[in-house]
Amino acid sequence: MSPPLPDHALRRLGRTEGDPGTLHALARDQDTRRLLLVRALLDAAEDAPATLCPPRALDRLRQDWTLLETAERADRNAVRAVLLHPLTGPWAQRCLRGLATPATDAPASGSGLRADLDHLSALAAAAAIRSATAFTTRLTAHDGLLSLPTLGALRTPSGPVELAFTRDELTLRHSTWRAPLAVHVHHDATTGAADPRWLPVLALPPVRPGAAPVPLDDVDPYRTDDSGLRHHGLRAAPHLDDHERKAWAESWSRVPSLLRMGGEHRLTETAVLLRCLVPLGRPPGSGPAGGSAAHCSATRREAFGAVLSSRPADPARFAATLVHELQHTKLSALAALAPLHHEDATPRHFAPWRPDPRPFDGLLQGAYSHLALADHWQRLALGARRVTHRDLAWTEHARCREQVGAVLPALAGSAALTREGRVLVDEMIALYHRLDDCPPPAGHSARAEAYVATAKVIWQQRNGPRHPRESP
Repeated sequence: MSPPLPDHALRRLGRTEGDPGTLHALARDQDTRRLLLVRALLDAAEDAPATLCPPRALDRLRQDWTLLETAERADRNAVRAVLLHPLTGPWAQRCLRGLATPATDAPASGSGLRADLDHLSALAAAAAIRSATAFTTRLTAHDGLLSLPTLGALRTPSGPVELAFTRDELTLRHSTWRAPLAVHVHHDATTGAADPRWLPVLALPPVRPGAAPVPLDDVDPYRTDDSGLRHHGLRAAPHLDDHERKAWAESWSRVPSLLRMGGEHRLTETAVLLRCLVPLGRPPGSGPAGGSAAHCSATRREAFGAVLSSRPADPARFAATLVHELQHTKLSALAALAPLHHEDATPRHFAPWRPDPRPFDGLLQGAYSHLALADHWQRLALGARRVTHRDLAWTEHARCREQVGAVLPALAGSAALTREGRVLVDEMIALYHRLDDCPPPAGHSARAEAYVATAKVIWQQRNGPRHPRESP
């Protein structure tokens, strides 16, 4: 897709950093892949049998594509904001899987696929609205919700909804309503309506001047579909009420300063890579209290730029969540551009942050994110003014550093690292040792060592002896 990254960029990434040029290069490569994915969807629909994509559905897809092209001529960036919205990725991949369904399985999957294909109409409408392109169209609500990606969603009975947009006013009509519903579209693409049936997407302020606002997307229907979260008992949060939105916004307001304390590069990677937050419900059995046990977060490779997270207990953990998850975003984008290893996907490795054996790629991902956290928390500890804040930061730093140290031998000892992977891992090791320049208080180190040692004993009791290929 894009030319390989130079070694100096790889080395900075290995230190869990990344200059703006390198981060933008990763983002551009991901953007190119997304646009090709969306285009492939139309081609797949053209080639699909009528049992999967009937002529009427194909005609509608072509109409939607024409609206997208019209909107792009009016404002290319507005259309890109919709097509490159992270949650468009899971939708496009889901459609492509559905269109590739064998003909014998088509009757079972057809209705779900047609609902997915209907979503292109919503994407085209959202793009037209953002580009200030006047239009009228009919969309189909599913499961009581009509979503306009990046803008908001409408609670409505399932079925057709008439839309008309002119200048800055969107009018919606449903056969069961007595009167139409009006939604005002502001110049920054935020929306508002007097009717509570309209659920706007909250835009959190940019982390620094010149960056984009960050949507807190709690309405997109594809935000957690096919993500695997349900296997871990996790789920998307329902639409946030005003109290929850205020809590997210208040916590977010302190995140930029905390990221800057962790290094200017943390603010830069957030400004370049973070494109939306998806609120999750709290983990099962976590209760209302704060702390790491009451929090969960994730990223999705097919949703570049999205961080999925339950609301962190405080701004410090909010900032740390972004540091953690954006390393996954960064490393996944790098691996798509330059493969880092040729290890298989067999889960065999001990990782102190997980109870189950991890495949090599998962080990690399986890070590990379925890190394960034160790660096981030150390910087916060050194800059903290309050004893309680400093104590928390040293505790988190010591734990993360000890966790990384437990797995670096397995990474360094792999003969399956590519040249790029070797550069990356060597820089990770160098950063790990540089953290020793400012060690935590002895008590924190001792507790971290005991924590990891205990985790390893429990892991071995649960999973048996280590695989013979794992380094000591």
